[in-house]
Formats: sequence, C-alpha cells, structure tokens
Amino acid sequence: MPINIEISADKVALGKAAATHGARLIREAIAKNGSANIIVATGASQFEMLQELIKEDIAWEKVTAFHLDEYIGLPITHPASFRAYLWDRFQRRLPRPLKAFHYVAGDEEPKAECCRLGELIRQSPIDVCFAGIGENAHLAFNDPPADFDTEEAYLVVNLDEACRKQQFGEGWFPTFDDVPKQAISMSIRQILKAKTIILSVPDARKAKAVADSLQGPVTNLVPSSILQQHADTTVYLDPASASLLKKG
Repeated sequence: MPINIEISADKVALGKAAATHGARLIREAIAKNGSANIIVATGASQFEMLQELIKEDIAWEKVTAFHLDEYIGLPITHPASFRAYLWDRFQRRLPRPLKAFHYVAGDEEPKAECCRLGELIRQSPIDVCFAGIGENAHLAFNDPPADFDTEEAYLVVNLDEACRKQQFGEGWFPTFDDVPKQAISMSIRQILKAKTIILSVPDARKAKAVADSLQGPVTNLVPSSILQQHADTTVYLDPASASLLKKG
C-alpha cells in the first residue's frame, strides 16, 4: 500500500497535523470499543506532536500506552532515558491519568523485560502507533539490517554507529562514547500490527532516510521502507525532510 504523505509548512504545523489525526483515531477507537491502545515514540522528532496531542480532548483514562524502545542499562534518572522523556513530555502533562502506560525498563534483565512486554501487548491490539524515522532509516531502534521476520514483540538490538551518532548529535549524551550500544526495541512485525501508523519526521537531516523509505525498494537495509507494506501509514513531513522526494 502506498504511504500517505502530508507536508506541512513547518515542524509546529507538522506536529499539530499528526496529533489531530491520531487524536481523531483514538476517539473513534474509544467510541467503538470503550478503550484504545496506542504506541508512543520519543526523540526530537516527536516534540511538537506530543505538545499538541496532550491538548486534545481525549478520554485518557480509557487509553493504554506502550513504549517503543529504551536503552539497556539506563536508569530512569538518566537525562537520556526515554521513560523520563515520556513521563515529562507526555504522561505527567495529561489532564487525566492514562488507564495504563507500559514502559520499557532498560535497567531490568533484558530478556525477561522483552517477555513481560510481549505478553502485555499481545493482549492489546494497537489502534494507533506514533513513531518517527531515524537518520539511518531505523524504525524504533531496529537499525539496518533490521530483522523483518521475528514475531517476538520486543527484542534486544545492537545500535549501529549512525544511530548512536544521531543520539549524541541531538544532545542526549555528553560524548559519543556515552551512548549505549544496545537497546530493547519493539520489533518491526509488532509495529506493523498497529491498525494505523502515524510518523512525524521533520528536519533536513532526515531527508535521505525519508526518500529511501518512501520511494525506494523495501529492504531491511532501510528498515522504515517496510511501511510501504502497511495498510494505513501516514508520514508528516516539513519542507526540509521532504526535500529529496521525487515529484510525481
């Protein structure tokens, strides 16, 4: 299925558009099923989207959220912790508490944590997955060459140099050597089980990954290219991140 592409004037408008889209789907899921299950991402690409999503009129007490990924060995007190990011930028700012938020605990035993989260998400069909695309085209922390085949919901992954450079470049760690080399990540197959996937991808540094993912061949060397096979994915771009897309 072709990926829907929406280009906004800037990253603020991008965030608003992605949040409005996702909020509508969450409300529809609650109206239909009495509850909704979502996946929430982190990183600099999600700042504006999350800022807008928390403003939406949603019965948050009927929403269960899952976390995409976390560094192995990083406590929640670390400035780069994705759990801390989601608490500070999303969960604590909601007007009403979530039904549940299932965080990835990177400082727990990794295989046991993957099993725990896998059992939880198997019981919770995902209505909306909010995500991004990495500079190396990773999806969650599935760096190239990504595992397109495993049916495990969460897995331990090795972070490649490009991914670690992105994390350092975004200012999460004081030096490149401080960036962890492994993480727990939601798998590609689990992400694809979401009914709808909404990607927020601003900035020129993402332009090549965007073009390769949306208009190139599907390959595990460009992990986000697998989204071309998903039935309902929309990517929200700004002019900079869309700059290398072929017209027509």
